[in-house]
Amino acid sequence: MKLNEYQQQAAASAIYPRDMKGVYPVLGLAGETGEVAEKVKKVIRDHGGHFSDEAKVEIAKELGDVLWYLAATAADLGFTLEEIAQLNLQKLASRTQRGTLQGSGDNR
Repeated sequence: MKLNEYQQQAAASAIYPRDMKGVYPVLGLAGETGEVAEKVKKVIRDHGGHFSDEAKVEIAKELGDVLWYLAATAADLGFTLEEIAQLNLQKLASRTQRGTLQGSGDNR
């Protein structure tokens, strides 16, 4: 499946107040990202960092939720997921070329 196909299909389940466009999905993205982190934390705490197949599947489900909210946020801002991916690859290529992959700051 292509990223834009996913985004289009996911939009069918994007039910939230339209006056919260651009805000609601960002809050969901933050929440779901936290859920991924919580599951990883529990693997470290409860299983010594060993990721069982079951734990991997549960984390993958949460990553799917992250992807849904990312798709909704991008759409609300007028971008396709493929455009977001391309912008990110261009940014990383520029940083690689300039030797600034490591470090801090958004515009390095």
